[in-house]
Parts: sequence; structure tokens; C-alpha cells
Amino acid sequence: MRPLADMIRPEKLDDVVGQRHLIGEGKIIRNLVKNKKIFSMILHGPCGTGKTTLAYTIVNELGLKYEFLNAVINSKKDLDDVIYKAQENDGLVLIMDEIHRLNKDKQDLLLPYLENGLITLIGLTTANPYHSINPAIRSRCQLFEVKLLSMDDIAIALNKAVKYLEKIKIDDDCIHYIASLAGGDLRYAYNFLEVAYYASNKHEITMDILKMINNKPSLYIDKNDDGYYDAISALQKSIRGSDVNAALHYLARLLVAEDLDIIFRRLSVIAYEDIGLANPAIGPRLDAAIRAAERVGLPEARIPLGEIVVDMALSPKSNSAYMALTSAINDVQMGNVGKVPDHLKTNSKDYKYPHNYKGSFVKQQYLPDNLVGKRYYVPKLTSKYEINLKSIYDKINEK
Repeated sequence: MRPLADMIRPEKLDDVVGQRHLIGEGKIIRNLVKNKKIFSMILHGPCGTGKTTLAYTIVNELGLKYEFLNAVINSKKDLDDVIYKAQENDGLVLIMDEIHRLNKDKQDLLLPYLENGLITLIGLTTANPYHSINPAIRSRCQLFEVKLLSMDDIAIALNKAVKYLEKIKIDDDCIHYIASLAGGDLRYAYNFLEVAYYASNKHEITMDILKMINNKPSLYIDKNDDGYYDAISALQKSIRGSDVNAALHYLARLLVAEDLDIIFRRLSVIAYEDIGLANPAIGPRLDAAIRAAERVGLPEARIPLGEIVVDMALSPKSNSAYMALTSAINDVQMGNVGKVPDHLKTNSKDYKYPHNYKGSFVKQQYLPDNLVGKRYYVPKLTSKYEINLKSIYDKINEK
């Protein structure tokens, strides 16, 4: 039996839910179809947002011959067969799912036919095409982002879907509950509705039935896809930008996805990369929060983590130490190193031991000759602590 999501797949652009930025009146894909012209393209975006549906509706409305392949499942021979059919039919459209997984042999086979227009490619991927798709393929395609659907979009789609399920009884509250859990993933919403339909008594779907099936949102937090890394990135950027509410939102996403390890690792990076010398106490405070979170586990782990994220977001920020080391590493990688001064070498008798001098300081050369005077560390004046460090730094450099 075909899944509901496949059974009710739209055949025309007018029936597609969402993606108004691509198929709304006057928008790019709408105009391409209206002008009966199509170019190779890559549709990229989260799971369940309609990439495959868009591809099918485009070729259907234009009446084009097409073949569907999956870059992982289908072999090089399958691609050979598609090329043969394209030659026999003076061209066709190849819809390629998981295009980011297309291996080099298949890419090399496909490229000449994309170049001469015999094959028009519609690639589908959940990955970021700028990072994951071979530049040779990417340069021959237009890139279009397919976005997560809104709750209203999903509710509209669910109300259409119920017409395909015989004798179903479901109210608006249940529709909106499913839409709220879908997290912008329409396929998830359809599958949830179908499970509820067959799991209910006499197909009467109630809130109790829905909550027994699932009460956690389908977040786009898949460790194999970009959405997972986007949430992690957004957490760091929100803390760095001192937006405490956004930081708590992205922390909540990761907590609901129940991934404490990545939270611990990323917060540890933020503490030293973005807060750094502006608030050196944040490192030990974070370690204490992590230990508490590990000790109590979820769901209580959210309490110490929430507290430390608020503290980190509102803390003064300084990346001066991070930038200083990055600059030093760049010098080393570029070969700008020089010879270690003789008095710093092992067992040198010319080394002056600072603790033997007043204030535990004595003027002597530490950098190689070719780097004398190089300043990697540039203080930031975002906290009293680093202002004090700058004062010491300046005095040392004046001596």
C-alpha cells in the first residue's frame, strides 16, 4: 500500500503547499514553467519540504520525459541507461535524489551531457550545495533553496489530506497539534496523520491518540544533515552576539534533540573563543555546569545549562587570545618561524631566569630574530580584566 504522502503528491504547481518564493506568481520557477523553459537546477533544503514534489510538478506541467535516480542506490549502469534514453529521445530530465552523494565516476559520466544540454538535471539534496556538491556539477546548475513549511502551510496540507482517508474524524485542534510537532516537515505530518488514522478507534482521531503516538516535535536536527550543524552554529553566534533569547532558543532545540555532548563541546569552545579574557571565570563556571548536567542527566540537565548560557550570552566578549593564536599559527604555517634564540635553547647558560629579578621580569629576546617586534596579541577593552592585562602588556612593551 502506498504511503499517504506519496498517494497525494501534487501534479501541478498550483497544488504545491508553501515555497511561494519559488512558485508564487511572478517567481522564478513559476515563470520558467510559464515560459516552457527549464534549466539544470539543484533544489536544496530540509527533509519533507517538497523538493521531490517540486521536481515532479515541473516536469509534469511541461510534459517532459524524465527519469528518477538516487545517487546512492543507482549504479553507473543505471546512469548509462538514462544517457541512452536521452539520446534516443533527443534529451530528457534526470531527477537525481541525494545529488551530494554522487561519486566521481558518475559525475564524470554525467558532466558532458549536462554541458551539451542532452540531459537537464534536477538535483535534490538536504545538504548545503556550496559545501557538498562538486563544483563542476554546481557550476552547471541554478541553486534554489526549498524552505521549511510554516504551521499554517502544514495545516492546509493536512486538511487536504484528510479527504483521502475514508470516514476519518479529526478536529482543528488535532490538525494544528500535528502541524506544531512537524517542525516544517510535511512528510512527517502526513505520516503522523496516517499512523493516527489506523491507530484510532473507528478512525476517530483524538488528542489522546496523538499524544500516545508522539509528543516531541520533529526538529530538523539530523546529525547527517545541515540543520543539525545550523542549530549548533546559531547557538554560538547568538551567544557571541549577546542575544540571550536566541541563545536559549537554540539551546532548547539541541536539548529537545537530546544531544548533550555537542552542547558541552560547543559551549566549551565559546567560553574560550568568544568570551575569553573578557571573563576568564566563565571557563570554570562552565565546567561546573557541565559536571552538574552530566550528574543529573536529562531533563534536569537543562537547568544548569540554561543558567550558564544566560551568563555566557550576557558576559563581556573578547576573542583577543583566539585571534592572537590564530595569527601565530598562520605565521608558522606560512613558514615564518626563524631560529629559536640561543639563550632560550635547552640548558642554555645565557638564559635570564625572570624570577631572579625584581617584579619577576627581565628584558630579553624571546621571538626569533626575524619576528622581533611582532605583535600577535591585540587587547580588547571590553572588560576590567582585559583592561588590566593591557596595562601590564603596555608596560612590558615599553621596557
